[in-house]
Amino acid sequence: MTDKDPYSGSFFLTLKMEDIYAFRGIKALASEDRPREKLVALGKSNLSDAELLAILLGSGTREMSAVELARVLLEHCNNHLVDLGKASIHELMRIKGIGEAKAITVIAALELARRRDEAVPVDRSKISSSSDAYRIVKPKLADLAHEEFWIIILSRSNRVKRTHLISKGGIAGTVVDVRMIFAEAMARSASALILAHNHPSGNLTPSEQDIRLTKKLTEAGKILDIPVLDHIIASENGYFSFADESML
Repeated sequence: MTDKDPYSGSFFLTLKMEDIYAFRGIKALASEDRPREKLVALGKSNLSDAELLAILLGSGTREMSAVELARVLLEHCNNHLVDLGKASIHELMRIKGIGEAKAITVIAALELARRRDEAVPVDRSKISSSSDAYRIVKPKLADLAHEEFWIIILSRSNRVKRTHLISKGGIAGTVVDVRMIFAEAMARSASALILAHNHPSGNLTPSEQDIRLTKKLTEAGKILDIPVLDHIIASENGYFSFADESML
């Protein structure tokens, strides 16, 4: 036990910057205008969503700090980064203090985050279950406000060779051409296929059209010796697998 002041003498001089912040506590870094310093001192994982977003915004307004403006932005999107990722530039610009430059910066950052999730090393990705397939297509489909239809092209060992967008549609559906799917599959020497599309509503129950299309594609795959292993209906909250439900 000693009465020596830990902030005096050689003891203090040997401390690193992050140790000093640790002694002073988080409160010393909690200034609304200092999220950058907090990131440097404590690491990115110790910042809130609002603080990270404030770094992107760069500055606030006369009435609000960058962190306060970030909180307003998050509240506008239900405090959910998924909803923020769906917002358009013009929608963000409706928020007081968010100009075009700030809106573009936020949209670009979230798009990079989406692409990072999507950047699976496909030549190493093996599909062993419906959850593996969902992991591949979720970054492509989960945040969309319209419907898209994708295929996963597999090798003989069920490794992903390629993912390919077949069609885009509206909120209620998209047109799928069976010939386009198998033309792409044969061009890529597919050994098997997994189908995937999203329901923007979040409802994962397959429609009658989904069921008919799946049967049609499954039968075509049998004829061409390119089996359809599954059909995934994806949303941000989960997925439905035709294979898991014995509907192929």
